[in-house]
Amino acid sequence: MLTRAAAVGVLMLAVLSGAPLARAQDPSPLLPLVDAAAQRLQTADPVAANKFRTGGNIEDPQREQQVIAATTAEAASRNIDPAYVGQVFRDQIDATVAVEHGLFAHWKLNPGTAPTDAPDLAASRSTIDALNHTMVNEIADRWPTLHSPSCAADLAGAVDAVATARQLDPLYRRALDHATRSYCR
Repeated sequence: MLTRAAAVGVLMLAVLSGAPLARAQDPSPLLPLVDAAAQRLQTADPVAANKFRTGGNIEDPQREQQVIAATTAEAASRNIDPAYVGQVFRDQIDATVAVEHGLFAHWKLNPGTAPTDAPDLAASRSTIDALNHTMVNEIADRWPTLHSPSCAADLAGAVDAVATARQLDPLYRRALDHATRSYCR
């Protein structure tokens, strides 16, 4: 059995070597879910770059509603509370929008760092949709943990491990905290 510090070390090695975090020795049962949430947040970079270069709006209520409708329908098909899943994805979307606003602000104040091309939005949306599916599956698989007395501690351990392994900057770390805030109810 690995100690918590050793497990985090294995996790970091897995991330740096390109292996999926879910395959590392998990210090928290929520690690795969939190890692998927972090990966989904990181799609904000190419999405924001596309919107910045094309003049698109950061907020897209129609797309947001499509995501929430799809994830809550998937939740219902997995026999988990659609309202819970809807809130989780509302928080995830709000965190991603906040990151995009932060990126826009940084690029406006530092034009030399602004993206020079507009990455394909369809490719980013495909990635987001796949991560949404992964997250709903993880929520279903981790339902007992998400509703247990140990949830807050498990969540804190997973968020810390993922933030460290993915080297999240302060903006992304705050966004991950926001994206995961409804996990333990």
